Amino acid sequence: MTRIIGIDPGSRRTGYGIIDAVAGKMTYVTSGIIRLPEGSLPERLKIIFNGISQLVEQYGPEEMGIEEVFLSHNASSALKLGQARGAAIVGGVNAGLSVGEYSARSIKLAVVGTGTADKAQVQMMIVQLLKLSSAPAEDAADALAVALCHAQTSKALAATGAKGYARGRLK
Repeated sequence: MTRIIGIDPGSRRTGYGIIDAVAGKMTYVTSGIIRLPEGSLPERLKIIFNGISQLVEQYGPEEMGIEEVFLSHNASSALKLGQARGAAIVGGVNAGLSVGEYSARSIKLAVVGTGTADKAQVQMMIVQLLKLSSAPAEDAADALAVALCHAQTSKALAATGAKGYARGRLK
C-alpha cells in the first residue's frame, strides 16, 4: 500500500486529499481545505507549511503530488501561488516525502480523460472513482485528483522500471 497526499495549492485556500493506492485500487482516506485568513503572505505561508506538516504527521503519507503553477495574466497572483506551492512542498519534503509535480491539464486528463475538463466534471469523477457519497468541495476534489494522477503516474513508472518523477514526467 502507498498512501499519497495530493495538494491543490492556493494563497487563500489550499486543498488536500489523501488516498491509499493498493495494486491499482484507490481508496479515499480524507480530504479538506486549509483555509487561510486575511493577513500577511508570510503568515499564510506558515499556516500552509504547518497544515501540511500536521497532515503528514497525522496520516503518514509516503508520497506527495502537487499541482504546478499555471500561467496567469496577473504576475502578482502567480507569484503568491508559487510561494504557497513552495510552502506545501517544503512541508512534504521536510517529512521525507517524494514529490511529483503535475500540470492542471495532465491531472484532468488522468482523472476525467480530457485535459480541458471543468471543475464540476472533476468533482463528478472523484465521486465515482473513490466511491464517495457526495462531492467534496472544489479545492479538496482538485487535491484528490492530484493524488489520483500521482498514483497513476507512479504505477506507470513502476511498470516501466523507471525511477523517480519530476513535474509529472520521467527524470
